[in-house]
Amino acid sequence: MSELEVPGKEANVLKGHEGAVLAARFNSDGNYCLSCGKDRTIRLWNPHRGIHIKTYKSHAREVRDVHVTPDNSKLCSCGGDRQIFYWDVSTGRVIRKFRGHDGEVNAVKFNEYSSVVVSAGYDQSLRAWDCRSHSTEPIQVIDSFSDSVMSVCLTKSEIIGGSVDGTVRTFDIRIGREISDDLGQPVNCISMSNDGNCILASCLDSTLRLLDRTSGELLQEYKGHTCKSYKLDCCLTNTDAHVTGGSEDGFIYFWDLVDASVVSSFRAHSSVVTSVSYHPKDSCMITASVDGTIRVWKT
Repeated sequence: MSELEVPGKEANVLKGHEGAVLAARFNSDGNYCLSCGKDRTIRLWNPHRGIHIKTYKSHAREVRDVHVTPDNSKLCSCGGDRQIFYWDVSTGRVIRKFRGHDGEVNAVKFNEYSSVVVSAGYDQSLRAWDCRSHSTEPIQVIDSFSDSVMSVCLTKSEIIGGSVDGTVRTFDIRIGREISDDLGQPVNCISMSNDGNCILASCLDSTLRLLDRTSGELLQEYKGHTCKSYKLDCCLTNTDAHVTGGSEDGFIYFWDLVDASVVSSFRAHSSVVTSVSYHPKDSCMITASVDGTIRVWKT
């Protein structure tokens, strides 16, 4: 895949947030995206037409992460107010608030069936919440980390967390087993390859590390960007051919998955690029920044 095949042409700029945008995420079919940020709001967009559709307001402090169900009917969000909100997308109503974290909540994800939300907290724990039950207590608490949990990924049977303690820990819910891979550097974001075989971890030594999920072996390291003090997203493109991530200097980087060479890098924003999300099918991505904008990139 050449440089021409990775997105680098700005197609749209989505403006509306007042202050830093902390996360931007495509929905499961890539037709819409959600963003959240310091202004305590979540926003729903059609990024391809550059249209703002709806704003969700209920959080008392900044919103750090947001995730939507595959059928686009519900979303979950989390942030500085220590709560996880479970929303109805069409009405904008909060269906439920989950409380229990002793600190800010950094990340949220729905499970495959959208019945459970898993949250990652500053209180060194991962918590699972049942969306169908009226109980506000978590159905599971994982607290074997020794520092803030920044990011979470889910498979059919596993919860995977990345932490400032330098570990990526995988919990097999079916058999109650935990596997810990120590990267020796604070981990601020993890994401999974589309084939499910690898975990990509963004570390605060300005390095992205690719781990084999079964063996824990370090397969590759990607460098060139700056990541020292912010939580910056990273992900793989939808073909798993390239790794992409933001940089604190406003740049976006694309690396070749196998040989880790930089195939493309360009200035995407005037400030820190906090979030990247790759389209599930097309050669298209969205980026979000401390500069308050979300930008849509195509080839």
